[in-house]
Amino acid sequence: MNPAAHLTPEHLATAQRHLVAKAIAEFTHERLLTPVPDAASPGAWRLVTPGSEYRFRARVGTLEHWVIEEETLERFVDGVRAPLDAQEFVIELQAVLGIPDHLLATYLEEIASTLASAAFKAHRGGPSADELAVADFQTIEGAMTEGHPGFVANNGRIGFGASEHAAFAPEAGRAFRLVWLAARRELSHLALGAGLDEATLLRGELGVEERAHFASRLDDLGLDPADYRLLPVHPWQWEHRIAVTFAPDLARRDLVLLGEGRDAYFAQQSVRTMFNRSRPERSYVKTALAVQNMGFLRGLSPAYMRVTPAINDWVHDLVERDATLRDAGFRVLREHASIGYTGDAYHRTATPSAHRKMIAALWRESPIPLIAPGERLATLASLLHRDAVGRSVATALVRRSGLDAADWVRAVLRAYLRPVVHCLLAYDLAFMPHGENLILVFDGAVPTGAFMKDIGEEVALLADRAVPDEIRRIVSPVDDDEKALAIFTDVFDGVLRHLSGILHADGTLPESVFWMLVAEAIDEHREQHPDLGSRVDLRAETFAHSCLNRLQLRNTLQMVDLANQSASLLYAGELANPVARSAALAFAG
Repeated sequence: MNPAAHLTPEHLATAQRHLVAKAIAEFTHERLLTPVPDAASPGAWRLVTPGSEYRFRARVGTLEHWVIEEETLERFVDGVRAPLDAQEFVIELQAVLGIPDHLLATYLEEIASTLASAAFKAHRGGPSADELAVADFQTIEGAMTEGHPGFVANNGRIGFGASEHAAFAPEAGRAFRLVWLAARRELSHLALGAGLDEATLLRGELGVEERAHFASRLDDLGLDPADYRLLPVHPWQWEHRIAVTFAPDLARRDLVLLGEGRDAYFAQQSVRTMFNRSRPERSYVKTALAVQNMGFLRGLSPAYMRVTPAINDWVHDLVERDATLRDAGFRVLREHASIGYTGDAYHRTATPSAHRKMIAALWRESPIPLIAPGERLATLASLLHRDAVGRSVATALVRRSGLDAADWVRAVLRAYLRPVVHCLLAYDLAFMPHGENLILVFDGAVPTGAFMKDIGEEVALLADRAVPDEIRRIVSPVDDDEKALAIFTDVFDGVLRHLSGILHADGTLPESVFWMLVAEAIDEHREQHPDLGSRVDLRAETFAHSCLNRLQLRNTLQMVDLANQSASLLYAGELANPVARSAALAFAG
């Protein structure tokens, strides 16, 4: 098998066209670029860069959302038509985009890798929108093509070779087995959620024969299994980092290679999280993976994860106790165990480094045992997906549901928007509810609930509320305007902007009606909870335009400081709120 068979002129041209169109759309949305209308042709636009001119047709919708007709996109150099080239586009606009000289090559590499991934997906094809509207959970997960709807360089994965991409990327759809290590007990840390002990965790994740085999491996080396903890690692991480970067630890037997596990796993869209295909009721496993992807090296910090199960237990208990969240079918998938190795030299240096995040893992609940017979799961990202011929899953679901499009959108908002609004207004609790982090529960083609995941790293308490001391790190007080950005930026701009644009472009639902439904959902929640007293105004006239690509362009190696994300944000003025009171009156008129 040729691992580079997808790298053909035809597939690359498809990838280039989509990525340049997306770059123009999203960089313009973030007010980095300013296309000008072509007076001679309504709906036509021009963008002049140092070296090129781009011509295309587009519609500008709510929230300054650009929908470019990709087939109309053309590039001209000195008046002569030239091939579309995403890397050349970035080079032409480096100064405008604000990419530092020393990081330009890294960003270009992420663009190249994103193009390669897109070419791979074009080569492989994939299920149609109608097929995805009825597909199983993992078929949908592996069929996603966009990576992230807002980020331009969204499939970096710098570090994967061509064969490794074919083996470990979610779009490859290939199962693989995890590598297991034994980590000396006094040089590692295991954190467990409420009601869970180490033996129960391992019984749930490994069969009797596997555990016996791993113990015998230690016995054969003259080591006592009781002196070690079992730790799963990604096979790429073993091959490229652990076997070399931690060679002394292996030689000392502080780490011991035990071999592959028996279960087959599928990579999820986040790449370093794996779903157990052999035993779907078993936990997801999330491991450190030292590839550079979308603004971060994807390690896991043993120190940071010491309190991950405690954070998850606290959030889970809050959600379970709340009647509004239960009524919306909203639940969290707990990260109920975490493990990390700290016996290496890198943990003894004066200055912390990414090398301290190379050997760690966590276990997260699977949603499979938590759904009723007949219910189906799909990543929220699927609502923003178009298939190879441009048909959207969202419109396919509307048609299959038998509902009026407005009623179907109401169901989406009830399962998705209402819970995250309630958590913010009732508890000052904010998630990171983008498409990859939320799993929708469907009855047929209608959403009836949702699971939120990635709690330990991304949940935040935006007011100084009382919490157990051990999870105090999630407390990050901000003012009311910034609290509102948890909905405005992450939900309105990050998800609903794209969904409303898709439904409008398909002729399924006008975006004016879509945003009226959003306003309706917010007002209904407020009317049903008059006692909350939150001063967060989700019907304000405008909100700060927080820009994600600007973060990556500024520093593609580390977009934000995870310990102080608020201070890392970059803004580009204000956006008009599509559910502002005045906007609602205009729509109604």
